[in-house]
Amino acid sequence: MRMQKVIFPLVVAVGFLSALALYGAGAGYQSGMFELGQAFGVLTYAAIAGISGAGLSIFYILWQRPLGLRLAVIFLSALVGLATFYLPYRQQLLAQKLPLIHDVTTDTSNPPAFVAVAPLRAGAPNPAEYDGAEVAALQREGYPDIRSKLFANAPQEVFAAAVKLAESSGWTLVAADQSQGRIEATVSTRWFGFKDDVVIRIQPGTAGASVFDMRSKSRVGLSDIGVNAARIRSFIKTLDSTLTNDADQIKVSEIKGSE
Repeated sequence: MRMQKVIFPLVVAVGFLSALALYGAGAGYQSGMFELGQAFGVLTYAAIAGISGAGLSIFYILWQRPLGLRLAVIFLSALVGLATFYLPYRQQLLAQKLPLIHDVTTDTSNPPAFVAVAPLRAGAPNPAEYDGAEVAALQREGYPDIRSKLFANAPQEVFAAAVKLAESSGWTLVAADQSQGRIEATVSTRWFGFKDDVVIRIQPGTAGASVFDMRSKSRVGLSDIGVNAARIRSFIKTLDSTLTNDADQIKVSEIKGSE
């Protein structure tokens, strides 16, 4: 009986401590306590502890048949352990499935260049320059949908909407030059606080339309596990929806004004 009293809290602790280690990997890297390799090491140990804790919890349930609060606590510990294992495991699967790149752009032939952001990337493992033809080929194979976007709106309208969307997305604006149609910003990921940089280029198209290009690049890491491509997709989709809604509102106001 005494041993069972000791075993129960130990088994429960493994699951919850693995989640704490998972959080600590990101928090430790953000605070400067860990280097990237060390943080990933903590992440690995957290995943191992998580799946081990889940297994121990299930074994304890089958062995002791706990009831009531005791069952609820150890079952929760098992779920926490499984989640702790699944998160980094899923990241690893994505890294293996997706292209091994960290620089994604809608225009691989003439990608938008970082200007104001370039000094901020000084010393970063991944330089500001575009990674070249090999990366372009990998992107076209892995993300064939990432292409330049044509908007019917005038460049100044697209520019204003893009700046507003970037600010509302929580990005840190570094530059917004309407005369050049260039917007640059830095985005920090939530968990590890990785910094990715974004540059947007808006050029005049035919018949008053606009050609929109966007590039998103990570400062560290070989694979971005699809984050930059997802960011570009989401931004263009939201921007397109915003400009369409604004145009519809203008039409409605014009109709009402003529009544």
